[in-house]
Amino acid sequence: MTERLLVLVRHGQSEWNRKNLFTGWRDVDLTEQGVKEARAAGRRLKAEGFTFDVAFTSALRRAQHSLDLILEELGRTKIPVFKDQALNERDYGDLVGLNKDDARRKWGEQQVHLWRRSYDVAPPGGESLKDTLARALPYYVTEILPRVLRGERVLVSAHGNSLRALVMVLDRHTPDSITRLNLDTGVPIVYRLNADSTVASRRDLAA
Repeated sequence: MTERLLVLVRHGQSEWNRKNLFTGWRDVDLTEQGVKEARAAGRRLKAEGFTFDVAFTSALRRAQHSLDLILEELGRTKIPVFKDQALNERDYGDLVGLNKDDARRKWGEQQVHLWRRSYDVAPPGGESLKDTLARALPYYVTEILPRVLRGERVLVSAHGNSLRALVMVLDRHTPDSITRLNLDTGVPIVYRLNADSTVASRRDLAA
């Protein structure tokens, strides 16, 4: 029986996560805590008996570093890894580098919440979740999904919003329900897919 395994992991805590800054495409690395989170994700996957044939990540180092650490813990450092900016975090435009609390004081809690959580409201000069989905979903459909459906065991290390975009499709969220979804850093989400690409099961491997 074909396994059709897909595991999504948001990168471990980054330097700008810790500082509460809007990061977007700014290429920052993991904190010491983020390294621990990524290694812990790898250990949880290993403890559950998971192994992988191929991995995908973004063009940003925090996702790549997390993936390297997870694969190291799994003893799977030799598998093919594909890196593409289609899986990058959403671009926060003019908000990049700003402290989130400072942004709330400047524009108001409601406006900043709309920029961060809504489906189709983009921050100034940046991308909405809808925009992020428009680049992440075609990449998923053409590059990732076919491998899963062939029975390859696939690991994806990416970002809060590029993964929210994919989870929106996989879990059939609406533009309203997706606003309430937050993905924790370093927590693997384990999907098993049906032959028609719909979700057979989903499980979060929280600590």
